Amino acid sequence: MSEYNIPSETIRYHEEIKKSTFIVHIAHTPTLEEAKAFISSINEEFPDARHNCWAHVAGAPGGSHVLGFSDDGEPNGTAGKPMLNVLMGSGIGEVTAVTTRYFGGIKLGTGGLVRAYGGTLNNALRELPTALKVPSVILFGDSDYALQGVIEQHLASLYQVLGIKHTFAATVGWQIEIDAREAETAIQSIYDLTHGSVSFKIQK
Repeated sequence: MSEYNIPSETIRYHEEIKKSTFIVHIAHTPTLEEAKAFISSINEEFPDARHNCWAHVAGAPGGSHVLGFSDDGEPNGTAGKPMLNVLMGSGIGEVTAVTTRYFGGIKLGTGGLVRAYGGTLNNALRELPTALKVPSVILFGDSDYALQGVIEQHLASLYQVLGIKHTFAATVGWQIEIDAREAETAIQSIYDLTHGSVSFKIQK
């Protein structure tokens, strides 16, 4: 697992090529369901457009099961696939792009379409604000109240902790969201710190 960039905003980018209008819409879509919902929302918003072509990487970059694209009536291979190639080359994950085209009367040809769909998306990505996504897991377990402050200080000083939730009963219940790459080390160091009295596990 490694960190990667994701969209931090939904954006629109407009470009005109030989009288055809291209409107690129980009959104953060962590799942396939959210990718499909975003595509549907653009189809509903621009029902009169000649084409709403799309591509998505609805998960971490490099995961083939989260890839998808559609030419939406454009000649085969001239829209969705060039868009997907741009997304994959960007290294951005959890992203969907929909390019709405209004035909301007001048045919672009297959090569022109590939350049137009790939190029407008590439230009749009230059304007896309991104945030770094850290792969995370949840650690859970229990501790004595006397150890709460010690454990929190230890975690804060050594690890990339993304969030901590507690439940309070006879003992302190812990749910710690932490960088997945540090999880095993953190579990061992807390076990050592508390002389074996606290043994966190990774939530499956």
